[in-house]
Amino acid sequence: MTTTVTETKPIAFQRLTRDDPSLPKGQTKVATAGVAGVETFTYKVTSVDGQETGRELLERKVTTPAIDEVTLVGTKVATTPAKPKPGGNCDPNYSGCVPIASDVDCAGGSGNGPAYVEGPINVIGQDIYDLDRDHDGIACE
Repeated sequence: MTTTVTETKPIAFQRLTRDDPSLPKGQTKVATAGVAGVETFTYKVTSVDGQETGRELLERKVTTPAIDEVTLVGTKVATTPAKPKPGGNCDPNYSGCVPIASDVDCAGGSGNGPAYVEGPINVIGQDIYDLDRDHDGIACE
């Protein structure tokens, strides 16, 4: 007697790492979770009196490819925050001296002020002047 038998086996995913200059050095973040795939094997099985006597592979097919796990590894080196200016009227949301004004922009940028600040500046509270465009905690980089 001859029958067709289908079996599946998992395909292991690989673990990859990538440098990420936007993450602080030493910090890691999983960008893509790994998912095992599935490989399907189809056999022609010959049997006599219920006992398998032969097996021939008819088809081997990846039915679901594995998805590799990608972990990002930070390479960004922390910069020294700007030092507060003595006697200044500084906003407490920033570690460097950011003046309290109706609007503050990064010096050398495209903002229209009326106040400007040289960076880098660490954001330690709310970024009320929207100086940290990439939301990494460091403004006017």
